[in-house]
Amino acid sequence: MPSENQPRYRGPVRAVIFDWAGTTVDYGSRAPVDAFIELFCRHEVTVTAEQARGPMGSHKRDHIRLILAMEPVAQQWQQRNGRTASTEDIDTLFREFIPLQTEVVACHADVILGVPQAVEWLRGQGIVIGATTGYTRAMMTSLLAQAAAAGYSPESDVCADEVPAGRPAPWMAITSAMQLGVYPMQACVKVGDTLVDIAEGLNAGMWTVGITKTGNELGLSQAEVEALPAPELASRLDAASGRFFQAGAHFVIPEVAQVPAVITEINEHLARGEKP
Repeated sequence: MPSENQPRYRGPVRAVIFDWAGTTVDYGSRAPVDAFIELFCRHEVTVTAEQARGPMGSHKRDHIRLILAMEPVAQQWQQRNGRTASTEDIDTLFREFIPLQTEVVACHADVILGVPQAVEWLRGQGIVIGATTGYTRAMMTSLLAQAAAAGYSPESDVCADEVPAGRPAPWMAITSAMQLGVYPMQACVKVGDTLVDIAEGLNAGMWTVGITKTGNELGLSQAEVEALPAPELASRLDAASGRFFQAGAHFVIPEVAQVPAVITEINEHLARGEKP
């Protein structure tokens, strides 16, 4: 057991590890939704946007498995194929999904407004930038290049197929911290737009920040967000915040542009010797 006399880490934050879709790129996290709907459509199974969003943030093979476990989808698969989906079916769907998602990702690679400026502020504070994702490495090639051209390029990028298990396991976040050379884990902050992002960060012993407006929990494009009446938008954001806090998030903000203010507050907690 750790010694009671062990010195407490008193800051500052040394690394911020972001998610990709819905957090730093792809406002509304549209690319995965579009790809899952198209994948199942090709097999004559209807999947709604809400169903496609349910397991968002997971390794994409796990995501397929979890969609297939949903009763309405499972019933359609049974009626279409005369049996429940097997491991082999999941593997087949995942193989089909990789090139499909890779193609769709390239169409949803716009960096979200305010991200480059927030990252510039973080680096000005001596903070290094990491990234984790439910995408596989094959799906990330074009996205990395397009994001870099738009001004966002993390020092570390870890994909779900590069660790023993994807979210909610902590391995991607821990691997990113290792690549960045940062410890202890309370010196790291995990930022993401899904509940499994929060689980990933918590399981890694990091501070966690949920993103509501630009990500999966709201699930709307920027144009759709701007078209919502202010009271309805506020209500939906409050509901999303509640889900994040229930999942254990330490902080919840609308978008990455507010991350600098959160880091300032976390540094105050750390200076008092507090842990996530």
